[in-house]
Amino acid sequence: MDKQFDQFRASLLYCNKCGRAMPVRERLLLVLPDGELYEYLCQGCGSSLGSKTERATGPKVSIGKTPPPAPPTGRQKRPPQRKR
Repeated sequence: MDKQFDQFRASLLYCNKCGRAMPVRERLLLVLPDGELYEYLCQGCGSSLGSKTERATGPKVSIGKTPPPAPPTGRQKRPPQRKR
């Protein structure tokens, strides 16, 4: 069977404070190595109604040490001397 949906986005969720289904907005909480964590917030009262993790579909980004800086080219200037 073919995949019909890749990602879901909630537009309405039930809010206990408001007592009914309310429009929601997504807020990015964390950027993870394998995706992003979002929180759903009620547009009426601002309460958190849930969360979802959206898995990255593109190439994986490696988080770790940065490569060492390139060696300097040419002659470097000396910093100005301070007067004593």
